[in-house]
Amino acid sequence: MAPHPDDSFHPPTSDDPYWTETCWFTFAVPDRGLSGQLYPFFRPNLDICAGAAFLWDETGSQPWNCIYGKNFWHLPMPTGDLSDMQLSNGIRYKCLQSLQQYELHYVDPDAQEVAIDLVFDAICAPNYLAASHLDQPGRYTGTIRIRDEVIDVDAYGMRDRSWGVRSQFGAGLHGPGPAHGGYTYATASERDAFHGITMEINGECSVIHGFLLRDGEYAKLASGRREVLERKDGHPTRVRFEGIDEKGRELEAEGRCKNAIGVHLNPNLFTWNCLTEWTWGGITAWGEDHDNYSASAIRKANRTP
Repeated sequence: MAPHPDDSFHPPTSDDPYWTETCWFTFAVPDRGLSGQLYPFFRPNLDICAGAAFLWDETGSQPWNCIYGKNFWHLPMPTGDLSDMQLSNGIRYKCLQSLQQYELHYVDPDAQEVAIDLVFDAICAPNYLAASHLDQPGRYTGTIRIRDEVIDVDAYGMRDRSWGVRSQFGAGLHGPGPAHGGYTYATASERDAFHGITMEINGECSVIHGFLLRDGEYAKLASGRREVLERKDGHPTRVRFEGIDEKGRELEAEGRCKNAIGVHLNPNLFTWNCLTEWTWGGITAWGEDHDNYSASAIRKANRTP
């Protein structure tokens, strides 16, 4: 059976050199305070791509001092389709069941410092933002090898996909528009989870996309906000997230960040990615909080007295 179109490469809709496709998976071992992600970044009109792999905990917050960090740029576009793909830097993806189950692999191509072998199983259908972005929570199982230690993985995480023009120029995160925003989620079970993307508009990080899954009942978020309550060394340590879904249900969550890594995932996106313990409605569960800035905005935030 052919894969779903959103598990395949999308044909570019223009000849813009910055037409971009992404396929990001983020995972964790919460009891070790360990986080990881794989982030390929494709530019088919230029016939090149990038491939990032990061592992981090509270012992290092930068690519040079985290457990592992490599972002390979100017790789050749892979042959074949995204649903069964291998990059020259060691990232391999295979769709086992469309929009539901994916096999992920990575082996460091240089010193074999790390190896990642995981399966992602979605807990609900993807949540679409317009017709060019999706987010989906799921459970990761498998192993991560860090040098000589093999670590079992069995925890919830997230994936997202986007496709369309994404310039590396401009004061905003996507060229024009807001220069600061957030990406927030937590998953307690197949029945309870939330997710939100926020953008700073008129001084407040407002929800532009997200969902609430409560007692097995799913609905998109209609409104909400994210607020960083405390920071340390620039990154969030305590965060509040509020939302109201399309059914009128309210969400109030507070998160405590247990680690952080600050990276440029692409030339105009700097992000603090934090493993976060969230509490809402009597539930405590793990997820993440991302504090996202354009390249110029992160400099302004950190260099303005």
